[in-house]
Formats: sequence, structure tokens, C-alpha cells
Amino acid sequence: MQPSIFKSYDIRALSPGEIEISDAERIGRTLGAIYKPKRVIVGHDMRTTSQELEEALIEGLRSQGADIVKIGLCSTPMFYFAMTEAQESVDLGVMVTASHNPSEYNGFKMMLGNGLPIGQGSGMEEIRDMACSELPIPHAAQTGSVTDDEHVLERYIKKMWQLSGLVGDFSDLRIAVDAGNGMNGYTLPKLLGRLQGAHIEKLYWDLDGRFPHHEANPVKTETLDALRAVMKKHQCHVGFAFDGDGDRIGVVDEEGTPIPGDMLGALLSQEILRDHLQATILYDLRSSSSLPELITSLGGTAKMCRVGHAHIKKQLIEENAAFASELSMHFYFGDLRGSEATDLVLLLVLKFMQREGKPLSQLWKPLKKYAHSGEINFKVADTQATIERIQEHFVSKAKDIITIDGVRMNFEGWWFSVRASNTEPLLRLNLEAKTVEEMEAHKKELTDLIY
Repeated sequence: MQPSIFKSYDIRALSPGEIEISDAERIGRTLGAIYKPKRVIVGHDMRTTSQELEEALIEGLRSQGADIVKIGLCSTPMFYFAMTEAQESVDLGVMVTASHNPSEYNGFKMMLGNGLPIGQGSGMEEIRDMACSELPIPHAAQTGSVTDDEHVLERYIKKMWQLSGLVGDFSDLRIAVDAGNGMNGYTLPKLLGRLQGAHIEKLYWDLDGRFPHHEANPVKTETLDALRAVMKKHQCHVGFAFDGDGDRIGVVDEEGTPIPGDMLGALLSQEILRDHLQATILYDLRSSSSLPELITSLGGTAKMCRVGHAHIKKQLIEENAAFASELSMHFYFGDLRGSEATDLVLLLVLKFMQREGKPLSQLWKPLKKYAHSGEINFKVADTQATIERIQEHFVSKAKDIITIDGVRMNFEGWWFSVRASNTEPLLRLNLEAKTVEEMEAHKKELTDLIY
């Protein structure tokens, strides 16, 4: 087994090729040996190798005495919901998925019974070292049992509608929804079956781990082309797109414009603060300044956080925050112990539109007060040395320097953030200024420094 398959947030690689059936069994044994769980929830997505990897993983866990609760085919938010619902009655959970990666990949997302993900700095290194060693992991005295829970989907859908508070007649509503052949194609029929009277254009709701139509990754605007075309043809009020395992969502307004993650976070924050007065809301350090300004203006407490779901969930639980927004279209809910729930995001956007009674473009564009660059990626030989060089160049002019994740430097009228990617060998740059012209000038200065 190659150590490189153990990533910052999950285990992920080519399968078959880098993750084989025997590796899945070994990973199961390793998890059992390290965490000694009595009860483990296991689910899988629709990828072609997911079921066989799940079976091998379960055999490894059972060999260490763990009792397994199989929830079967599920989206990642469904898996998180099952973990949240079980609370402390389970010790560990594993989801077989490779998220938005291409079809030839697969892997494992792992979390503890307390809701915290297992990742770099929170157990991944120990798992890697034991799994990759040649030391035998002896069989426990008793093999664990397996039980099936076949009703998670029904309970999940009920919870999403309950949390949204959405009610009414939707006979005038036209929406388009692209599941990208991913796991939301499993949740959407039951979720939107309750949307009385709505006209729904369905794109790629059939589950297909080969992703034959397009990459299931709504962060990439080119993957939204089919959705936007259908929206234009049918004059839809809003469009939604999901990634492969269903933990990220893209939203397109009636003009065909994708809403940036931080602006979608701003819309959702307004809904959250209606039900959670004066709540704490987290936003990742790449987000527009418009977001914390809005949260504060509505009586909430805005707190910056570093990038990555492991860090965000930990901070959300520690701070008892009601919500967290990430630029990469991950949204986390305190009512679900910090879990992502894209189906809930969809319902909350519809609720916001219903209450305001305006086109979606008129609801989010006024919130965008500044010129944001979006995330720009650079391949550099040494990310840390590049970050240090940039910081040294600007240090005398900065009002604030924040080093929770790379470096973010705030100035009069603008800011930038540079950080090493947690998942790829890249340097990521985000910046924002009051005008497009100022932003472009600062972007050129930073780009020249990077290269």
C-alpha cells in the first residue's frame, strides 16, 4: 500500500491500481486496531468499485471485533446525518467515496463518533503508518456482527424539510437540477417530491459512477454549461448542481450566472440568523469581506476560519456556531453537528426566494460590494518559500497579518491570501479590492512576485 493515498482529509487514489480490495481490508483492520470501535456506520456511493471496497473494509473492521451498521447506498451528507443521528452510540464511521474525483478514483472518508473528521493531524498519520507497515494485525477474539439500516434516506429527507421550514404552493416555480450522475440523484426524487406543484427540469439523475456527461464538480463553471442551457430554454428561476458524493452544491441564478460560494454563504447566513438570533457564523479566510460585514450587520458574530472541512467542523463544534460557509461550496450546519447538507441548502435557497419575492440575481448581486479575484492557482517549486517571500515584500504596508492558513494580509481597501493547497501541489491566491481596476493591479503585483 502506498503512503501517498493518505491525503489531508481522506484516503483517495486510483482504484483499482493504487487502492485494491486487499488494501481496503487492511485499512479496516487498521481502523479497528487503532480506535477499537464497538459500533461502526459504513456507507458507499455509486462508483463502480465502491461496493467491493466496502465489503472488504467491513471484513477488516469485523476482524477486530467491530459491529457494523450498513446504511448502504448514500450521499456523504446522508452518511453524516446517520452519524449525527446516532450520536455517541457509534464510535466510528466510514464512507466509501472519492467525492468529485474522476471515475477511476475511489477512497474513504472517516469520522469519529463525536462528529470530528479523521484527517492530517487528527489520526491520518497513525492510520497510514500502521496500514503501510508489514506488521500483522491479529484477529480479535470475536468477529463483529453486521446489521442493515435501510431507512436512513427517509429519515434524512424528513430532517431536511424540518430544518428548512419551507412550506407553500410552488406551482409558479421553475427549477433545473443537475445531479451529475452522482449521489444526489438518489436523494432528489424524495426531496423534491414534496415540492408541491413545482416544474422541475432533471439533468443526469441516474446514478453512474463513470460520470458520462461531465465531471461532477460545480466549482468548475464549465460543468454548469448543460444546466445553464436547460435553464435558458425553460426560463427557470434557479438552477442547482451537485458534486459526485453530494457534499458540494452550485447555484445558478435566472440570468445564468453562477453564485460564488461566499455570496451563497451570505444568502444562507440571512436564513440561519432568522432562526438563530445573534449566532456565530464561520467563514473561510478566502471569502469576500462582504460576508462578515453582512453577518455583523444582522446581529451575528462572524469568525474567520482556515480552509478545509476537518478544521471548519472542529472550530464549529468548539465555538457552538450555527453555520459555516466555505468558498469551495461546502456549507456546514450547527443543527447537524457541523455536517454538510446540500439538500438543505437547496431548500433554504427556495425559502429565501419565496419570502423575498424577487429574482435571485436581485437578491445576491447587491451583496457583492467588492471586486474578488476568485481562487487563482500557481505551480511553484516551493510553496512555503514563495509565501515567505510575498509576506516579506508586503509586511511593512499591512494593517493585519493572519497566519492560520498560509498568510492573509489586510491593507487599507484591499486584502490577499496565499496558501498551499491541502490536496494538490499548488499555491492558491485570493484577493479582493474596492474596484476591479485596483484588484487587477494588485493581482499583477502578486503574480510577478510569485513567478
